[in-house]
Amino acid sequence: MSATRQQDATRDQQEGAYAWVRLVAAVLIGTIGGVAMWSVAVVLPAVQAEFGVTRGTASLPYTLTMLGLAGGGILMGRLADKRGITTPLTLGALMLGIGYVLGAYVQSMWQFIFVQGLFIGGLGGSSTFGPLVADISLWFSRRRGMAVALVASGNYLAGAVWPPLLTAAIEAYGWRQTYIGIGAFSVVTILPLILLMRRPPPPQAAPQLGAPVLSAAQGARPLGFKPGSLQALLMLAGIACCVGMSMPQVHLVAYCGDLGYGAKAGAQMLSLMFVGGVVSRLISGVLSDRLGGLYALAIGSSLQALMLTLFLPFDSLSALYVIAGLFGLSQGGIVPSYAIIVRELYPAAEAGTRVSAVLMSTVAGMAVGGWLSGIIYDLSGGYFAAFLNGIAWNLLNVVIALELIRRSTASRRATMVAA
Repeated sequence: MSATRQQDATRDQQEGAYAWVRLVAAVLIGTIGGVAMWSVAVVLPAVQAEFGVTRGTASLPYTLTMLGLAGGGILMGRLADKRGITTPLTLGALMLGIGYVLGAYVQSMWQFIFVQGLFIGGLGGSSTFGPLVADISLWFSRRRGMAVALVASGNYLAGAVWPPLLTAAIEAYGWRQTYIGIGAFSVVTILPLILLMRRPPPPQAAPQLGAPVLSAAQGARPLGFKPGSLQALLMLAGIACCVGMSMPQVHLVAYCGDLGYGAKAGAQMLSLMFVGGVVSRLISGVLSDRLGGLYALAIGSSLQALMLTLFLPFDSLSALYVIAGLFGLSQGGIVPSYAIIVRELYPAAEAGTRVSAVLMSTVAGMAVGGWLSGIIYDLSGGYFAAFLNGIAWNLLNVVIALELIRRSTASRRATMVAA
């Protein structure tokens, strides 16, 4: 059989019926496990009131949860590379159950922060984002961008589904009973879904000639970088784009309150933003499949910078609704494009570790960016300077993306000349 036919056979095996079943299971797991990212924000007022702490102290559980998701995601990705995806997913489901039950019995804010950061974020929810995205990339080739975008949408779907459910549960039963319910639900739903993901990934097809990736002969120095250096640059890009992304995502509700529109209007804008984010991820998946991850990143990041800039001159209620929707449509596809870039530039055997590391750098960017915007607000007395800070970080991401595209184009031309 010729090399081309072997590659076609491998791709057919990758995108067979089982791959689609696995994709559905991964989206469901990501949506359920995504509660780790959003529950702390919903429960925050009740926890603050019970323990009588300041708003600054009450914000620490969110920051520690996000940092736990970032650090734990890298460890879980490495575990997935060595033992397969079912091992970190099983560990994550059990830790979510234990973490939420422990959280229901804490007696101080510092105990709550510890449980959120270690069990719910670091050892629990971290397995249901980066490692899942990396795993599904091994099961698709022609439609890899769309598959990655769908799984990456799990945390946005969680942001749309979980907050209203948790708000109603807290009002009816209290936050402690709600936490016990989350823990039990996570275990009894995620563990059966893991059974659908026990098969090992199929053999990986070699990159197609002319695709926006490097040839195997160039793999020792992807895009002219040492592998570790390129990894670090991609992680810097992930931090930069999400420092900018975090400005409206974390502070939009407070911003609307400052403008006199009320928290309800801000929450509606945030929901609109997340719906736009899901659509954006699907569009980005199509772009990644047709143009490659680097172009999808550059397009999304450039549009995000433009939408951030629109927040500066326009602050009427109707304008903010429109900008929030447009911002969601621009930024949602940025994060999954990193997974495509890593799969285009690194061996499949390293997917779990490298994809998780880059995706978790975006989570760290959200954590740091949300905190940094708050500090700038305290120092300047408003959000104007905070928006400028987000734009500056976003432009750094655009510069990195354009430079990587330039190097990729030069590498392809050199390969064609040599051939």
